[in-house]
Amino acid sequence: MTDAVTLADIEAASLRLQDVVRELPVHSARWLSDRVGGPSYLVPENLQRAGSFKIRGAFNRLSQLTDEERARGVVAASAGNHAQGVALAAQLLGINSTIYMPRSASMPKVLATRDYGAQVEFHGDTLDEAIVQAREHSDRTGALFISPFDHADIVAGQGTLGLEILQQVPDARTVVVCTGGGGLLAGVALAVKSLRPDIRVIGAQAAGAAAYPPSLVAGHPVPLTTMRTMADGIAVGRPGDVPFALIQKYVDDITVVSEDSLARAQLLLLERSKLVVEPAGAAAVAAIIDEPSAFEPPVVAVLSGGNVDPLILMRVIRHGLTAGGRFTQVTVHMPDRPGSLAGLLDEIGRLDANVVDVSHLRTNPRLAVDEVEITIDLETRGPEHRGRLLDRLAECGYRVIEVM
Repeated sequence: MTDAVTLADIEAASLRLQDVVRELPVHSARWLSDRVGGPSYLVPENLQRAGSFKIRGAFNRLSQLTDEERARGVVAASAGNHAQGVALAAQLLGINSTIYMPRSASMPKVLATRDYGAQVEFHGDTLDEAIVQAREHSDRTGALFISPFDHADIVAGQGTLGLEILQQVPDARTVVVCTGGGGLLAGVALAVKSLRPDIRVIGAQAAGAAAYPPSLVAGHPVPLTTMRTMADGIAVGRPGDVPFALIQKYVDDITVVSEDSLARAQLLLLERSKLVVEPAGAAAVAAIIDEPSAFEPPVVAVLSGGNVDPLILMRVIRHGLTAGGRFTQVTVHMPDRPGSLAGLLDEIGRLDANVVDVSHLRTNPRLAVDEVEITIDLETRGPEHRGRLLDRLAECGYRVIEVM
């Protein structure tokens, strides 16, 4: 079967994007290199225009529309990144755009999409539901539907990133790409494998929205019945037909990562590389951290986007600290008498754990009449320190009921 997208299509897209996308140098990540045993690089598309790689495919698609198609306007559906990419591309080309977003879309992404000149409409709780409504809008008004990932021009535009990776890291052995519907992975894999078939290309999906593994086993796109992940940018319930065929042919493996791994990766990128990355954009790094020996260096990890709600970022940072053993919440049932709390805090202090917050509860039906429930938020230095703390509390006779 002939590919719907070719290397020539990607090279042509690269020319169209010359004065549109930013030329972003890859970042060396020594903290990641120490894990894989060789050079590791981060591709910071979180710093790209509109905050993600999506402007590549969107502009490549819209720039090839006829005058008649441009006059009808465009419509798209997105949780945020594709929305901003289409809105910005439409603004640059003087095209009216309407974007359907799930009701759960983060407010910063909504506001940014509007700031690029798009009309934003809300529909459904998932991206797939928003896509259905956007297609109905297209049928009703004649506006051209712009798929987030399932079109040859979109895939070709995303594939330009693959060319840039090869230019900047010519000795790469492994390229890891965050994956939702598959447009970015398909484009990058086609570009990389066409020029360097010896390089392994691996997709990384959130475990709560991993549609590709079962689809690849089945040999065709299989929709998920449920999805749940903080990585809204890659929460896609069904692989696109165009990228699926390319991924079948060119991608070496798909790996899935947990919510804990996403949070840890996001936190490490913030702390060690000073890069603000959304959960979806951290999936490639999360995969490498989970199993570093599976990725032959030099390793290149794509950071696909950085459009993250500050409120979500706060929660993810705390989640990442907890997953890394650096933040712990313990709930203790103890006698409700003077000096009990002071004694507990003294034991915690002896082990150099930092108390962040303390709360009392006396009305829990699980409590005896003379007991109090105390919940303490603690900062610890890591899993080993956290383990010593919990062991010490047990040795002192404290009844730890819950640990987070």
